[in-house]
Amino acid sequence: MTNKSVIQTDNAPQAIGPYAQAVKAGDTVYISGQIPLDPATMEVVAGDFAAKTRQVFENLKAVCEAAGGGLKDIVKVNIYVTDLANFAAVNEIMATYFPEPYPARAAVEVSALPKGVPVEMEAVMVLS
Repeated sequence: MTNKSVIQTDNAPQAIGPYAQAVKAGDTVYISGQIPLDPATMEVVAGDFAAKTRQVFENLKAVCEAAGGGLKDIVKVNIYVTDLANFAAVNEIMATYFPEPYPARAAVEVSALPKGVPVEMEAVMVLS
């Protein structure tokens, strides 16, 4: 595929495995799972679930911007949490980051996430 390019920014955490922060294919950007790492230190941010969730959204936002878009261009978000009791907190925080109409979304409880974090998100963005 000749229209495929890798998106990389220092404003989001570097990949901690053999993957790209995002890959752009045509007008579609596939954003890899983001966890609450501080891009400057590559350490999990301190604080409660809400603080960690906000960092994940900030990381998604940075990758979107590096690809030439913004959170408003995301059409699908997959959210992974280790405890669905945090579902309401995710909804509340997400509403502060995304304008309506909201993207399509899945929220899934998983047994564990990298580095022991409580939340991870991946997204698909379409550039207009």
